[in-house]
Amino acid sequence: MRLQHLRLIAAAMSCLIMISGCGPKQTETPESLTSPPASVHPATPGQSPVVQEPSKPDDPAAALTAQLSLPEKLGQMVLVGMEGAAMQQEIRGMISDRHVGGIILYGNNIVSPQQLSELVNELKKANRETGAKLPLLLSADQEGGRVSRLPQDIDVFPNSRSVGNTNDPKYAFRVGTALGEAMKAAGFNTDFAPVLDVNTNPANPVIGDRSFGTTAQTVSEMGVQEMLGIKSQGVIPVVKHFPGHGDTSVDSHFGLPIVDHDLERLRSVEFVPFAAAIKEDAPMVMVAHILMTKLDPNTPSSMSSIVIGQYLRNELQYKGVVITDDMTMEAIGKTASIGAAAVQAVLAGADIVLVGHDPAQQKAVLEALADAVDSGKIPQKTIDESVNRIAKLKLGFGLTDEPVSMPDVPALNKHIRELLSK
Repeated sequence: MRLQHLRLIAAAMSCLIMISGCGPKQTETPESLTSPPASVHPATPGQSPVVQEPSKPDDPAAALTAQLSLPEKLGQMVLVGMEGAAMQQEIRGMISDRHVGGIILYGNNIVSPQQLSELVNELKKANRETGAKLPLLLSADQEGGRVSRLPQDIDVFPNSRSVGNTNDPKYAFRVGTALGEAMKAAGFNTDFAPVLDVNTNPANPVIGDRSFGTTAQTVSEMGVQEMLGIKSQGVIPVVKHFPGHGDTSVDSHFGLPIVDHDLERLRSVEFVPFAAAIKEDAPMVMVAHILMTKLDPNTPSSMSSIVIGQYLRNELQYKGVVITDDMTMEAIGKTASIGAAAVQAVLAGADIVLVGHDPAQQKAVLEALADAVDSGKIPQKTIDESVNRIAKLKLGFGLTDEPVSMPDVPALNKHIRELLSK
């Protein structure tokens, strides 16, 4: 009887303690089990209380990455070129079936401002219609001088050497601002510029006046300001060509350049502009097809885990997106099949593989990457880390697939002239 009496007292006390009484327990939702309670702030007289939802850890890029299928993830890691000046079935299929994350346009794709706006909008529309969760990178090599892709109606920009010769960082920033404004008006969101190679070889067949100068200091000061000017217009600048293409005697479009400088020289010259750009939050770095014998004697930089991982990522502390130079260039074609080269580039730390030409080559890259993931050669974690960086870049710059308007070319040119006037 004593034991039964104690049990009755305990039950009575339990009922008194429970605020909701002794009725049946209410079912809790998963959200109520995992979320802290919302805080209620006092309202002014006549208003309802203001309920402030609790803050939650938020990583939109990681959330988007988790929603993507493997083919969608691999598509984000490939940026392709296209044929012609209008939407073709091949590029439509690359977007709808292969889920490519970006397009690069060359001179043969661009005729006029109106044609370019129409093409850009067709590409954006194709991506929207697939239900893509991430917008396209729409890119071109718009450096100024002899490497210009904008329609001829838009004013010509000076080459980098003439910008560097002014020794005026403020002018370099204005040039970058004008480049960004023109690219954005034309419908692009990514510019493969500026060139941060220090042109120490007067006989360099591929860089020359594309470089801001022959010293690391000039290239750093002027190149970084141009990068920041482009970035100020909401356009992604891509600094190139790490680890440094300035002292080469071979054009990587036609063969594999070999550079024999030791690490001390590279750290005091070639690396310097890239280190400066990284300190200013360079969003994307292009890695060159160069054999740096003192860094990695066996593998071109674009496919080297030593160059990308040990030096770019670890030593220079770069955390942004790494893209290869065009994998259809002969520097790669003469050393490996494009599929194997793309797999090696991703394993080395490249986030995006650029395949500027030939739909067959583009498909070979995508298939090789898929096979490498299926076989376990490329870990799923490697893919997720790259796609997360790509998603963070696109979200950070606020890219969308919304249509663009035809640019007001006279007004644009007027503003370019104002920015470029000394």
